[in-house]
Amino acid sequence: MKLQTADITFVLIQFVLFFLFIFDISQLQLELPYIVTLVGLSIAILGSVIIGIALLQLNKNLSPFPSPKSGSQLIQSGLYKYIRHPIYTGILFVFSGYSLYTSSGYKVLITLLLYILFVFKSRYEEQRLTYTFKNYLRYKKRTGRFLPKINR
Repeated sequence: MKLQTADITFVLIQFVLFFLFIFDISQLQLELPYIVTLVGLSIAILGSVIIGIALLQLNKNLSPFPSPKSGSQLIQSGLYKYIRHPIYTGILFVFSGYSLYTSSGYKVLITLLLYILFVFKSRYEEQRLTYTFKNYLRYKKRTGRFLPKINR
């Protein structure tokens, strides 16, 4: 599939947010209990595991851009059986967990901006996936975007 301007824009904004996350603003330090920092570290580690598994499962279909690669397949097994965007989930877990671990209000803000970006990026990505894969809408109905869907 041909890359659109939106593909490049989403990836550029994402990498700018990744870059900004490296820094910190000491005036925005949070006073968090030690247990919260430990939970944050655990969430970050879980996020790293999720990213690793999702990357392995996506395999040759992996692209940093929201538009699917030409000749790619819709993966509906493993983590993708429950979550449509587990890499985004893993990244959000790593960023939010590390933000808590370091008690950084600045990093929490960057993580919130990243979450907002991922909402818009995933919406765009899902439009492109719907266009590419005829069974995507059925897949979308039974899975959650960033977390598993809770069916009633």
